[in-house]
Amino acid sequence: MSRKTFGRQTTIPQRVGLAVVVVFFGLGGLAHFVFATTEMSIIPPFVPHPDVVNYVTGVFELAGAVGLLIPFLRRVAAACLVLLSICVTPANVFMLMHADRFPTIPEWVLVARLPLQLLLILLIAWSGGLFSKR
Repeated sequence: MSRKTFGRQTTIPQRVGLAVVVVFFGLGGLAHFVFATTEMSIIPPFVPHPDVVNYVTGVFELAGAVGLLIPFLRRVAAACLVLLSICVTPANVFMLMHADRFPTIPEWVLVARLPLQLLLILLIAWSGGLFSKR
């Protein structure tokens, strides 16, 4: 079963994927404000102005989550979230390389984040319609 949205078919599995991505980025975006100090601690030192980067990233995550909910913005929002996810990957690598700075997070979780990041990017692209022709 699928639903037509502005000329594109959206299947039930895609809608479930969208829901997962919206919740992930909605909660993640809020975390940038509620847990700002923790979020800033994972920003690699070579990134200037970690406070600004943290808040801007949070705004982008929230905007992307909202954009996925608006059918005519969905593909643009998905593309932006894919790019954002690629841009924040160095934070995951930094955490893994400096696991001693994050003693409350098991190392296997830090390792798992990297392939999960790729799966997240694929889920965003697929559910956001980036693989469809229109």
